[in-house]
Amino acid sequence: MNILTVQQATKGYGDRILFRDITFGLNEGDKVGVIGINGTGKSTLLKIIAGIEETDSGRVVMANNTTISYLPQNPEFNKDETILQYVMDGSFDKEGEAKSILMKLGLPDYDALTKHLSGGQKKRAALAKILVNSTDILVLDEPTNHIDNEMAKWLEDYLNNFRGVLVMVTHDRYFLDRVTNKIVEIDDATLYTYETNYSGFLELKAQREEMELASERKRQSILRVELEWAKRGVRGRGTKQNARLDRLEALKNQSAPKEEATVEMSSVSTRMGRKTIEINGVSKAYGDKVLVNNFDYIVLKNERIGIIGPNGCGKTTLLQIINQRLRPDSGYVEIGETIRIGYFTQESEGMLANERVIDYIKDTAEYILTPEGRVSASKMLERFLFTPSMQYAPIGKLSGGEQRRLYLLKILMEAPNVLILDEPTNDLDIATLTILEDYLDRFQGIVITVSHDRYFLDRICDRIFAFEGNGFIRQYEGGYTEYLEKQLPLANAPAAKSTVQKKEAKEDYRKNRDRKLKFTFAEQKEYETIDQDIEDIELRIEEVEGLILKVATDFVKLNQLTAEKEELEQKLEEKMERWEYLNELAEKIENQ
Repeated sequence: MNILTVQQATKGYGDRILFRDITFGLNEGDKVGVIGINGTGKSTLLKIIAGIEETDSGRVVMANNTTISYLPQNPEFNKDETILQYVMDGSFDKEGEAKSILMKLGLPDYDALTKHLSGGQKKRAALAKILVNSTDILVLDEPTNHIDNEMAKWLEDYLNNFRGVLVMVTHDRYFLDRVTNKIVEIDDATLYTYETNYSGFLELKAQREEMELASERKRQSILRVELEWAKRGVRGRGTKQNARLDRLEALKNQSAPKEEATVEMSSVSTRMGRKTIEINGVSKAYGDKVLVNNFDYIVLKNERIGIIGPNGCGKTTLLQIINQRLRPDSGYVEIGETIRIGYFTQESEGMLANERVIDYIKDTAEYILTPEGRVSASKMLERFLFTPSMQYAPIGKLSGGEQRRLYLLKILMEAPNVLILDEPTNDLDIATLTILEDYLDRFQGIVITVSHDRYFLDRICDRIFAFEGNGFIRQYEGGYTEYLEKQLPLANAPAAKSTVQKKEAKEDYRKNRDRKLKFTFAEQKEYETIDQDIEDIELRIEEVEGLILKVATDFVKLNQLTAEKEELEQKLEEKMERWEYLNELAEKIENQ
């Protein structure tokens, strides 16, 4: 049964058309995910469905007595009231359910005033209010922002059991895959509907694009034949000839399918020396709340670390300590002289609404050296999907997601060799996330990220730091899925038989688990073979030097051998630095 229909809707702002003449319907049982790059109109479409905004043309038709609940990206709180009062909204018979949902969403202090909440806490309070009130259609804009992995799993189960219609925008690909049964994509002002979840959407979209390309190849083939016919000249101007000429003109005027716009960014970083980042006995507390307790770690070259834990446990605090923006209560952090940190914060620091997009990037660098050569700030903006007209617009005109994409570009243009990313997946569209993940695959440096995006953690991380209460941080090899697999045996293990045993286990954990250093599998293999690798390079350098003496008059061969010698010497220098690092680490492992 049809619940709501959007009919031939068009919406734009000024000269910018978000979507044109789109039509789609919502039926009973639909769980719809709306996707598209930032700025294509996803949030606007949700507002039109919810009745918050109107279309420029077209209309929205809804079944009688249908109720809609809407969660905006940035909810507003105007009343001086407690969280519980706000969520119940006068429905006192729902107090028990409201408290249960608030507990699940990490807001157990029901009597706290809403005006004292952080942005993330406000989003979760607004989500609780939406879920408490029964409705026919749930419209959710980024419901997974600011919720940790445990909350995300609970919300997945809740929405899977929800009997009404769901329409949502989210960047969480695991969430989309597990909750939705329909994907609506906005691309180039056109709307495409796929009756499947996110995984199925990827397959069907690839098929659609291939069909469009096949149609274009056929059009070009017919066009070549018709043009040849036209060039030979037309003997008469009868009805058939005129019709054929009209058909030729129509073929010429058809537009080819546009290639999907994607963010492009070459991997750029500054060379890193032997010493990286060393965290020594770091502790931090606020009053009685211990966030980090006596944490030690040496960050390895090219390591990918994901930091997870419930909201408020101290993840961002740890990032600020590592970046030396925050002093620990005890312990210290040592940073190597060649380390250059790019810190992607949650707040998009340094953005002024009236500053032009191009000036914001030029403040960092007018040009940047990439593997392909010297690239201007304007060209880099184009690669990040900012058209020339957008580059000279004020930042305040950009959508929230476009501002985050711009902020990401600014950080990457600083050419860091250490990227510290605090919730990088919030407000970035899936296309940008995919490109960021590909970029990090090629990035020659260290990545340390706090994220609640399980797909992102699986995609990029080779080690997880999990906050497990009272400031203790435990290490797990692999990504988020491997972390979950290792958590299951721990969760199912028999409980300790006495308080004494629990205390002994905690002391053992404190002494051994936090400070334990070890090689990764790859490092162990490298450590075992690096001496031979260095010897092989040295022998080849000797061979090349001997060959250079023999071909002194053959300038072509001489140039080739000289270039090879320079490359070998560079490689030898890097291997020697790596040898020093691995041997120092081996010594620390042996002496711990």
